[in-house]
Amino acid sequence: MKTGIKIISVMLISAITSVEAISQQKSLNIIPKPAKAVIEKGEFRLTKRSVIVTSSDDPEFNNIVRPIQEYLQNICNKSPLTLKRSGKPSRGSIFLKLNSESGIQKEGYKLSVMKKGVVIEASDFAGLFYGVQSLLQMIPVGDYGESAIKITCATIEDSPRFGWRGLHLDVCRHFMPKEFVLKYIDYMSMYKFNTFHFHLTDDQGWRIEMEKYPDLVNIGSVRSETRIGKSDKFDGTEHRGYFTKEEIREIVKYAAERYITVVPEIEMPGHASAALTSYPELGCTGGPYKVQTKWGVFDEVFCAGKESTFKFLQDVIDEVIELFPSKFIHIGGDECPKSSWKSCPLCQQRIKDEGLSDEHQLQSWFVTRMEKYINEKGRKIIGWDEILEGGLAPNAAVMSWRGVAGGIEAAKAGHYVVMSPGTHCYFDHYQADAASQPLAIGGFTPLEKVYGYEPVPEELTSEESKYIMGAQANVWTEYILSPEHVEYMVYPRAAALSEVVWTPNEGREYSDFKRRVTTHTELYKKIGINYCKSEFEK
Repeated sequence: MKTGIKIISVMLISAITSVEAISQQKSLNIIPKPAKAVIEKGEFRLTKRSVIVTSSDDPEFNNIVRPIQEYLQNICNKSPLTLKRSGKPSRGSIFLKLNSESGIQKEGYKLSVMKKGVVIEASDFAGLFYGVQSLLQMIPVGDYGESAIKITCATIEDSPRFGWRGLHLDVCRHFMPKEFVLKYIDYMSMYKFNTFHFHLTDDQGWRIEMEKYPDLVNIGSVRSETRIGKSDKFDGTEHRGYFTKEEIREIVKYAAERYITVVPEIEMPGHASAALTSYPELGCTGGPYKVQTKWGVFDEVFCAGKESTFKFLQDVIDEVIELFPSKFIHIGGDECPKSSWKSCPLCQQRIKDEGLSDEHQLQSWFVTRMEKYINEKGRKIIGWDEILEGGLAPNAAVMSWRGVAGGIEAAKAGHYVVMSPGTHCYFDHYQADAASQPLAIGGFTPLEKVYGYEPVPEELTSEESKYIMGAQANVWTEYILSPEHVEYMVYPRAAALSEVVWTPNEGREYSDFKRRVTTHTELYKKIGINYCKSEFEK
């Protein structure tokens, strides 16, 4: 009988310990929530005598040290800490340890906050960077001045669930300046996103300088006016803007220093009005064309029957590849009407010459030809799920936006997939009652719905699931006119998605996330993010 009581007591103690561990983890305000975290007794006191110590003199440590110093200065009103390179941990130090032999997963980290000091260890610099982001989120926002910053002692072991953790930005419908794009990247880095999908060309504007084709920005980056909301009226005001190559290089470098890959999107064969207006000979009819002033899908697409089309696109890709080191080049491939191809003698001759059955197979042939060229340059293509129509190019990855069916089909066929369904990942949708919100394209995707998304469809086997690279949210700007409006649509929803793509499923709980993200609104206010407050005013 005593043995039974003893066993029950042990079980109770074990259960209490487990509950305490869960409770402790919940009290940390880190987003995305770490895979494993335990609060220890005591606190680390960060003072003006504290130092940052790096394990080597590798200059890349500058990327890791910078956010610590900036946070202390801008968020805590404290002087930067003394930096010691190639040192060892000491009392009061924040020790940054790069250890390729640690066995820590890529992008993962170990964070130990002790009374005597802080140690962040990782096998790569990205992991160290993410460990720093977690540490900074453990520091409450405040004006500390000469006072010590008290950080709760804790041990964290963490790594991401998915390798593709993305946010997208459309700068074609409404142009967003370089300064805001850099801020957008900064905000992404706080939440451990690692992929910035940069939508640069569309019917309403071509936004990237191409030396070989200057009229793409001289003509294609300017539209005469813009539709007002969802009315039949137009504002009569010219809308223009593009990024020079130098600005693109700055953006790519800035992102890389924050361990974010910039994936450019150059639309083909559809969404080509701006390009065709610049170079009408690339279309089936030769024009006239115009940079579109309203939203939607337009019949004007690149002519698949002309060799000059492919010469143009290959030249563009050459310049894009020189600017963007990303493994993937996004080629769009969505919403390509076939009407102009059906009436174009050259396109019909192409169908006949290539032994294709119809215009859907012509699109597949078009994409496959461009994929071959891009592959020869050492890169891979990714496109919206319409590239599945007519047969998927051999090495293409798919971004599934029209629900999850395209992602399922691609994964079952052994192609890599990024899940981005409009149901959960379109941040141009309303996030609260439409009557209380700025005009949006439609839909309803509140914070809890984003948080509840599961990127791996249940229809996939465990082997097929390996082809799901991750997920991303898309921000289309037809009805988003300014940087401030972009911020409003993205935050706090991006925080919810960051946890979807980072944290193990079993570690996620919406009420706990809601409590943590509520504390993050103090940071939003401090750094000036124009976030949506509706979720916090209920």
